[in-house]
Amino acid sequence: MAAGIHWQTIAFRLVLSVVAGSLLGSERSKTGHTAGLRTTLLVTLAAAISMIQTNLLIQMNGKPHDSYVVMDPMRLPLGILTGVGFIGAGVIIRKDEMVIGITTAATMWFATVVGLCLGGGQVILGSVSTAIGFVVLWGFRRVEQKIESRHIGELKVTIAENHLSAQELRGRLEAAKFHIKALCFTHSLSEHRNKFDCEVRWPSSRNADIPDLLTELEQLPGLIELEWKSIGTGPSE
Repeated sequence: MAAGIHWQTIAFRLVLSVVAGSLLGSERSKTGHTAGLRTTLLVTLAAAISMIQTNLLIQMNGKPHDSYVVMDPMRLPLGILTGVGFIGAGVIIRKDEMVIGITTAATMWFATVVGLCLGGGQVILGSVSTAIGFVVLWGFRRVEQKIESRHIGELKVTIAENHLSAQELRGRLEAAKFHIKALCFTHSLSEHRNKFDCEVRWPSSRNADIPDLLTELEQLPGLIELEWKSIGTGPSE
């Protein structure tokens, strides 16, 4: 065993890594995420073990006494950090226009960095970072829920010409407190109809997937087709 690090030190770092991984992973498991307690704990432990191994190898100055090969011990923790990126990519799921799992992937990345700190002997930094990370995951969840976000939807209206103009549709949307991100207008001369494609957003406090405005648009004279697609939520602007 190298003189610079003893078994007691190794055990202490591993115990702290288990505590940190359990603390971060328990919050993910409690909220029903795929990468929960065991996954986060294993990621934290793997990072800590890689740094402990680096501490042991670095005592050799990068070269064993019976070898001509020069080692770079710092490649081991860097490889662990890169590898977790692939695991994090696996928990990110895209469904239509919605992307979920980003926070879980970020938690795994964060747990890796915490494990590297604890395994490398930066106990105070790793412990404080764990506490801050837990506060962000647990405490800021309630704060995030209070921050106004916006629902996102796509509205398509096909109507006979001379019954609805782009200005009139924009006025109806704005009167209903909708924010128009994009509005595309198509006029068909052969079929004598207008088609409007809109991307709109509205406050999440009005959490209905089908806005009341659709009922009003259904009563428009000359309406041929009305299509609505709720995409998800986005940040408030």
